[in-house]
Amino acid sequence: MKDGIHPKYFPVIFKDGENELISRSTTKSNDIRIVDGVEHYVIQVEISAMSHPFFTGKQKVMDTEGRVERFRKRYGIRT
Repeated sequence: MKDGIHPKYFPVIFKDGENELISRSTTKSNDIRIVDGVEHYVIQVEISAMSHPFFTGKQKVMDTEGRVERFRKRYGIRT
């Protein structure tokens, strides 16, 4: 790998309301928190896999039955 072409990574905490994920990122912020003696940048995110309705099971499954039939009926396509 070539030197000097890769971005610098920083320790970060992605915070989504009450959920937190410690990782690394190329992004920084002004908010800093020390965890286990290491300074982490705290980055606020609106939604993550821990709070997204699809991943938490709170999202209702959309009825997909009949979509193909409605399309064929609308455009006069016969099988």
